[in-house]
Amino acid sequence: MTGTPLRVGLVGYGLAGSVFHAPLIAATEGLALDTVVTSNPERQQQARAEFPDVRLAATPDELFARAEELDLIVVASPNKTHVPLATTALKAGLPVVVDKPVAGTAAEARELAALAEERELLLSVFQNRRWDNDFLTLRKLLNEGELGDVWRFESRFERWRPKPKGGWRESGDPAEIGGLLYDLGSHVVDQALVLFGPAASVYAETDIRRPGAETDDDTFIAITHTSGVRSHLYVSATTAQLGPRFRVLGSLAGYVKYGLDPQEAALRDGRRPGPGWGTEDESLWGRVGSGESPVTGGGRAEPTLPGDYPAYYAAVAKALLEGAPNPVTAREAAAALDVLEAARRSAREKVTVTL
Repeated sequence: MTGTPLRVGLVGYGLAGSVFHAPLIAATEGLALDTVVTSNPERQQQARAEFPDVRLAATPDELFARAEELDLIVVASPNKTHVPLATTALKAGLPVVVDKPVAGTAAEARELAALAEERELLLSVFQNRRWDNDFLTLRKLLNEGELGDVWRFESRFERWRPKPKGGWRESGDPAEIGGLLYDLGSHVVDQALVLFGPAASVYAETDIRRPGAETDDDTFIAITHTSGVRSHLYVSATTAQLGPRFRVLGSLAGYVKYGLDPQEAALRDGRRPGPGWGTEDESLWGRVGSGESPVTGGGRAEPTLPGDYPAYYAAVAKALLEGAPNPVTAREAAAALDVLEAARRSAREKVTVTL
């Protein structure tokens, strides 16, 4: 790519904005972090320290007042603000990236998608875990037929946080769109749909386990895909012993992988994309085999492909500059929200929901 970089306005500089979006935008050829929106003085100082040339705005209104100076808006603010901010940006004629979940309901996501299509603007959803190292490795194995016909997909995003941290992500107010179902659940459901296609039915169990917790902190989702694959998805803050990140069982072999992709930890530590980015030690590689537990050495070690979060914003830049495909569409995100809404209903009514 050549020419003047696209100027990006980033709304929000909490965890999502400061750890994920700002560093990845700054590392992407064709994009330039122009403005960060945050009213928090400490976060303003942090943004200026990390990106000396960045402009600061205290409110989204200040940003939209000079919309003509920008080329892309990234919404990394609390979940309840996603729809109104994305709507304002699209109506101002600006392409938008929205952190997951794009909306609180599938209907809202489809309304946003329709608005973007009407305005002929990019609306993309930041589902970064499509570029996790284990997910990329599993896609490779599936594409090569290593596992045969997949029968069951187990995916876990588990943590041990016995005390609530507070904040809007753990708020019991429905308006905040908090809880693990919509937080980590957005990742595991999206991955399952990408790998194995649309959901036919959904069953879920959600619990509030920790004293003082206000919203779900231990959730299980079972998806029966139209392809016949069954996905069992676990998201939890109350897991004292962590299970495998993936356990995938097929007609020829299975794949078991422990440990989380290293990119989030690297970004939190202040490291930035460059040579060796997203790689992990051989001791963490998963195993492919049949008839024996990987814990006792069954199967063969499968080299884990490097994780590649930078590929998301590279694809966004290419979509805007060259007309390449949108890496994650709002309609794909709406399909995941269909599943999350069905899961919430299933857990509440203790039924299996047909989609």
